[in-house]
Amino acid sequence: MTTKFFGEPVRRREDARLIVGQGRYLDDIGPDAYAAAFVRSPYAHARVLDIDVSAAMDVEGLLAIYTYEDLTGPLAEPLPVLIPHPQLTAPRTGYPLVRDVAQHVGEPIVMVVATDRYVAEDAAALIEISYEELPVVVGVDAAEAAGHTVHDDVPDNVAARHHQETGDVEAALAASAHTLSFTQYFERSASMPMEGKGVHARWDDADSSLRVYSSTQASTSVRAAIAAKLELSLEKVEVIAPDVGGGFGVKIVHPWPEELLVPMAARLLGHEVKWTEDRREHFVSSAHERQQRQEVRVGYDDDGRITALDVLVWHDNGAYTPYGIIVPINTATQLLGPYDIPVYRAVVNSVYTNTVVVTPYRGAGRPQGCFAMERTMDRIAQERGLDRALVRERNLIQPDQFPYDWGLTFQDGRPLVYDSGDYPAMIAKLKALVDWDGFAGRRAAAEARGKLLGIGMAPYVEGTGPGPYEGAHVQVLGSGKVLVSTGLTSQGQGHETVFAQLAAAELGVPLEDVEVTTGDTRRFGYAVGTFASRAAVVSGNAVALAARGVKEKALRIAAEVLEADPADLEIDEGLVQVKGTPGASIPLRTVAVLSNPLRYAFDEAARQATQFAGPGDDSKPPVAVGDAPGLEHTDYYSPLRSTFASGAHAVVVEIDPATWEIAIEQYAVVHDCGTIINPMIVEGQVHGGVAQGVGGALYERMAYDRDGQLTNASFMDFLMPYASEVPDVDIDHQSTPSPLNELGIKGAGEAGVIPGSAAIASAIEDAVGRRIAAMPISPTELYDLVRSDVERVINNPTGAMA
Repeated sequence: MTTKFFGEPVRRREDARLIVGQGRYLDDIGPDAYAAAFVRSPYAHARVLDIDVSAAMDVEGLLAIYTYEDLTGPLAEPLPVLIPHPQLTAPRTGYPLVRDVAQHVGEPIVMVVATDRYVAEDAAALIEISYEELPVVVGVDAAEAAGHTVHDDVPDNVAARHHQETGDVEAALAASAHTLSFTQYFERSASMPMEGKGVHARWDDADSSLRVYSSTQASTSVRAAIAAKLELSLEKVEVIAPDVGGGFGVKIVHPWPEELLVPMAARLLGHEVKWTEDRREHFVSSAHERQQRQEVRVGYDDDGRITALDVLVWHDNGAYTPYGIIVPINTATQLLGPYDIPVYRAVVNSVYTNTVVVTPYRGAGRPQGCFAMERTMDRIAQERGLDRALVRERNLIQPDQFPYDWGLTFQDGRPLVYDSGDYPAMIAKLKALVDWDGFAGRRAAAEARGKLLGIGMAPYVEGTGPGPYEGAHVQVLGSGKVLVSTGLTSQGQGHETVFAQLAAAELGVPLEDVEVTTGDTRRFGYAVGTFASRAAVVSGNAVALAARGVKEKALRIAAEVLEADPADLEIDEGLVQVKGTPGASIPLRTVAVLSNPLRYAFDEAARQATQFAGPGDDSKPPVAVGDAPGLEHTDYYSPLRSTFASGAHAVVVEIDPATWEIAIEQYAVVHDCGTIINPMIVEGQVHGGVAQGVGGALYERMAYDRDGQLTNASFMDFLMPYASEVPDVDIDHQSTPSPLNELGIKGAGEAGVIPGSAAIASAIEDAVGRRIAAMPISPTELYDLVRSDVERVINNPTGAMA
């Protein structure tokens, strides 16, 4: 059996357990816990005048009712702005329970705790709340008009104006041979993990400690938030992320009100308490993303090369800004894609609306940016009568231009510098996958069948692996087992597999001997979280560093036993041996035993480490100065700046002119995430992202009416693609290793979703000959569009269903 696992398509180790129902999710924990339920605002904007709980007090099994008036200390303060920014000039967050004004449907007002969830829901239904309805702001157009305000002290509804630019845009546009301007819209959607949010808390009064399980992407950060808000010492709080049934960004936000209120109730009641989110709650009280209005001005020459680009974006951030302006920053900086654009300006106005908060959802502002850039490329090609691929090729950054410094600042606060890539080769691979140059024949064949066929493409660049750091602990036990722990959490990405591959490769041990634990603050207390395609880059490098520390110590100890130079030793299949000298070896598990000098022999293995087991060096202490017992090491990796993965998608759509149904006939992806740890897992990430990209382009939108009511808050009404709508994906890999980390890794988690809407819009436009200025697009909207006499925006800017 080989121990070279780096780069191998190892099957996911976690799948067997999860597939047969042996996973342990939040709702599997605490079957005897009290249950929480919430009374949430039925209005998008309303003042709470009175809360009458008298009718609920007689419900048998009711244990407690909490309103804002019951909150004390830091709990009574607004929730934190997690990522402050100087351009976020009017940040606003809600309270764990509404203090006086509810700002969106679904905001929690009352928490009920009872013996079980049924009783809690019954009691909640009996609570009567009096409201004064207030004017409602829905959609970016209404927010910009500011006829009404979401927050009284923000009269223009603008939370932030994010502005970055290089060069004199106005002068460059004036000097351009050609210019064009246009406006387009992008939908409001949301992540829909199979498992919603959930929290379980248990208070131990004997030592004033709290253990919390949360379905989260950031267990260490949730721990810190709970400790701060409940005024507990950090060491008295444990937070564990059990198996998490999907995240996609919504679970990186913290603390959600429930992550504070459930532990509060557990401490006050002296009994474990649990809350699990139902699907409607997820629709109306978690987080959404995506909606933007984009106003583009571009200058270009006769050959279609861009000379200046100016983009004004109106971004809907919902009722609050708990996650700062990361999504607007991503849009502004990732919009540029793989293109060499000499003069650029981006302004993103992030505005308040009376709708659910907007925080990162897989892609996190990048799909919108890609949509703006790629629609611009298609417009230039159309205006100049040029092939769309040729226009893109003429604008690409060339391999000899790396590192490519944009002179902008990325979402990690570091310079926006592309580290490596080969974008011309990437486009060439993509064209070959779909036979771009020979597409006319396919189109003619489809026309003969009475169908419309179109093709589109969209490349992108994705910033991955932002800091500030991640860490890892690696330990070899006397049994030979290798334990790997990292504070990073997992929501299905395959961390148990890839981190085991890295540790096994570095240590030279069998893969089955490696056990990986993630997201448990009892095992690893310092971490940042799982987001922005950073796990492999940041935690992966930390695991490698920790494993190397263990290896260095193992070779040093083994060298004393084998009377050899550590440089002459290697580890293979868990055996430390002298290179080229068969028989001169010692098992790594024995080295682990010897690493811990013992006085007492509690088993046969321990005998080897006791003081009379063999000759020792009397001139040295049993544990050297600066050393520690045990064969283990903790290390951290802190990146200088983000790495930049890249890729390109091409899609062929077939449209039935009788029904205007849009079917994806072919989907191709070229993907570059640097050095690949496990190509099978990377392809799985791409497949999943493509599915979400298809959903965002053709199906998924949050449909608010003018009163701020979400009209499709169920899986009966919110459309998502089934397996029958998700195409097979043709994938070709390209690898340009990152020079920023020793492993050469870039991230892969969000790659599949970023260019989906842009590529599909391009293909539909190519098929029907009408400009696509908004996504998603339905068959009905496409029918209306091709039947119209003038170009128009095809979806309602307020986000209401057409």
